[in-house]
Amino acid sequence: MSTMRMLLNDLAPAARDQLLRQARQVRFAADTRIFREEEHADRFWIIESGRVELNKHVPGPGPALVDTLVAGDLLGCSWMIPPYQWLFGATATTEVHALEFDGRTLRGRCAQDISIGEAVSAAVAAAQERRLLA
Repeated sequence: MSTMRMLLNDLAPAARDQLLRQARQVRFAADTRIFREEEHADRFWIIESGRVELNKHVPGPGPALVDTLVAGDLLGCSWMIPPYQWLFGATATTEVHALEFDGRTLRGRCAQDISIGEAVSAAVAAAQERRLLA
C-alpha cells in the first residue's frame, strides 16, 4: 500500500478532511530541483503524478540515487525530526503534481490530535524504512 493511502486511510474522515484542507496543489517541471540535502526542511508532499529521484551527495562522480518516488509516495520526511534539515536531495525527473503540506502546521496538529500524529508518524516511518531498504 502506498504511503499516501496508508496515511489517508488511517485517519478518521474528519481528521482526513482537516489534513486535506491544509494541503495545496503544486507542480514541478521536469528537471526541477525540489530541495537539496542539508537545507531547511519545512514541508512535505504526497505525489499525485510524476517521478522524483532522491539522491545523496557522495564524493566522486556525482550524487548517488537513493530511491525513485512515484504517485502515492510521500516526499520529504525531514520536516518531522529536528534539526529539520533534508537528509537527501530531490529532483523531479518528469513533471510532478503533488499535494504540499506545511510541516510546522502539521507538527502542531499532530501534537493536538493523537490520531493524526499516529497516522502521520506511521506514514513517515514506512517511507523511511523503504528508503533504508533501497
